[in-house]
Amino acid sequence: MGQTQSLGENRMTVQTKRTFQELFLNNSGYMRDLIDTIVDNRLLTEAGAGITDGTPGTIYRSGVSRAAGIINTQILIDLTDLSSATTILDIIGIGANPAHLGQIKASENGTIIYGQVTCLEAPLTLTDIDFYSAPEATGVFEALVTSLTQRELLAAGGAWTLGEVQPFTGLPAADEYLYLANGVADTADPFTAGVFLIEFVGFDA
Repeated sequence: MGQTQSLGENRMTVQTKRTFQELFLNNSGYMRDLIDTIVDNRLLTEAGAGITDGTPGTIYRSGVSRAAGIINTQILIDLTDLSSATTILDIIGIGANPAHLGQIKASENGTIIYGQVTCLEAPLTLTDIDFYSAPEATGVFEALVTSLTQRELLAAGGAWTLGEVQPFTGLPAADEYLYLANGVADTADPFTAGVFLIEFVGFDA
């Protein structure tokens, strides 16, 4: 009985190996999905130095995962030690370097069909923050986002609160860069709090 069971298990193991070999040899999508699952995939173009130079409190992380042709992109940003700007629609960041949050590429992130922002920690001191995208990577802190060829992704319409989730009302076009902007006029003060999770859902076109 034990020998018969062992032979049966061996046959199943061989068959399973053959099945996986066929999938990987005949469908490159399976191999790509496996690699995407086990490899730490970040955005190919992450945030500019006008974001990442925020020290010591600024945190920026990005991740792209793929499963069965569905592509999920996530960006986590802690605004601490970045700065709000003075004028409504000024770009949020620090210094004189590009202050984008990374680039959304069709080849990497797919055709985007949905996006949303979750507030994981309410921002201070500026509480009204809007989200934009633009094909230019050159937007810097305190420059008007409207000086770029911008598109509005989300106008918060007021203060962000802990746990608030807002869907994007616009979506970035292929190869556009993401920006944060003042939703209202403010003084140029460092953020002491504020964490957002930005998410996009896309698919292989």
